[in-house]
Amino acid sequence: MRAHPGISVFYGISFCLMALVLGAVFQSKPEYTMSIASGCLLLGPFLAMGLYEVSQRRERGERPGLGSSLTCWKSHLRSMAMLVLVLIVLELLWGRASLVVFAVFFNTGMPSTASVMQAVFNPENWEFVAAYTVVGGAFAVLVFAISVVSIPMILDRDTDAISAAITSIEVFFHNTGVMLLWGALIAILIVLSLLIPWCLGLLFSGPLLGHASWHAYRGAVEWPNESADA
Repeated sequence: MRAHPGISVFYGISFCLMALVLGAVFQSKPEYTMSIASGCLLLGPFLAMGLYEVSQRRERGERPGLGSSLTCWKSHLRSMAMLVLVLIVLELLWGRASLVVFAVFFNTGMPSTASVMQAVFNPENWEFVAAYTVVGGAFAVLVFAISVVSIPMILDRDTDAISAAITSIEVFFHNTGVMLLWGALIAILIVLSLLIPWCLGLLFSGPLLGHASWHAYRGAVEWPNESADA
């Protein structure tokens, strides 16, 4: 980030804009939140791959550039499209499961943004909060397990989406404690960033987590030829 502040600022602004749009839709038209979230989920992996490409070039001793980071996905479009499709399907299932939870606990129709917040912070609705947390947590862990090293792996090895997702799941279950800690750190940094006015914290945490995710992949996945060279 210090070596290439311009690139970091560009991606940080992109993440900020995504968060602002999602927040604005949630406040004005909460029924469209899941649709906008799907759009962010479609764009997010491509932005993340750009940050991975910057870290990869620095690791190789090459000079990264904003243009190359924005177009690095072109040679991996088929694998990226398949992986993003899987993530979007999971996200839509997540949304459907959330609607089921709402339908079970609210028999007066879908609540507004204000009533949702009241329901979440109302101690009398602890069953709803618990059920929503369990359902959302299960989907969040599944999405995290599939994507934690799959996207940098596609960039690094031009792997197909299925192999990358399987490897990512294996990494998650072979290092469950470390992966859960890593996921918790990501969630905490993002939540703290969103609490800053205008989501400006994402200017820093977005690029930071992007570069860190590349090194997490490099530390978690070892290839035979690399271990032989070492």
